Amino acid sequence: MLNVRHALLVLMSLSFSGQGMAMGVATGFSAEAIQKAPMRKDYRAMMYVSKDAVRTESFINNVPVVEIMNSGKNFRVLLVAKDKIYMQQIKSVRTGNKGLEKSEVMNPCEGLMNTSCRKIATETVNNRETEKWQFTVTRNGQDYNSLHWIDVQYQMPIREFLHNGTVMELTMSGAETLHGRKTEKWSMLITHADGQTISVIQWYDLELKIMTREEMPGGFVRELVNIKTGKQDKDLFEIPAGYTQVEKLPDYLNMSSGYGQANPIQH
Repeated sequence: MLNVRHALLVLMSLSFSGQGMAMGVATGFSAEAIQKAPMRKDYRAMMYVSKDAVRTESFINNVPVVEIMNSGKNFRVLLVAKDKIYMQQIKSVRTGNKGLEKSEVMNPCEGLMNTSCRKIATETVNNRETEKWQFTVTRNGQDYNSLHWIDVQYQMPIREFLHNGTVMELTMSGAETLHGRKTEKWSMLITHADGQTISVIQWYDLELKIMTREEMPGGFVRELVNIKTGKQDKDLFEIPAGYTQVEKLPDYLNMSSGYGQANPIQH
């Protein structure tokens, strides 16, 4: 789902990518994204988020880079100030939404490539009002179906049945203050087809309406800290004047896995 509420965990992944965060944010803000892992140094990246765009400042091989996800203009770029160059990803190809109905939930297929969705029912799940949607993703000529129960109030999935047999359940534990901000603590249980389970704890920020902290097994933590709310300068989400577009990044960046996999700022 291409919106901030649902995709904060994508933002807080190893790449700290803003993909999927660039629409639906409750208020603009800046923050430091941190990833902690046992026996490793903390990784950090600066984030700037507006209603329809996300800017991530990080480093690749000690070279400063900036990634911009702009859903309003439907582009994603990586800027390299060292050489005043940028590389732009091909714009997403959006498919139609088969059977899309009027709904209290935002279009959950918005921005997803080769994906259609259909509202099936309105159901109560874990004491939450939800809408049940079927997603169909087409890859290499084959359709993959999954079911998603989207919370009407928070616009995020409370339950998911994926095509590979994985099931996700999300339940609220209660209110909690985190870094001076009002949050709700949620517990996520992921059950794989082979019966193995993973428990994850998340904190949902009531003002931003996104998850701002996640604790995973093994001592892994992802979170947003030093959050400052307010309108962000629109120039942060544009390609600066004087930059030249390139089809390939310089060898000194050595990014075999794609330009979106920048290492966060390391302290």
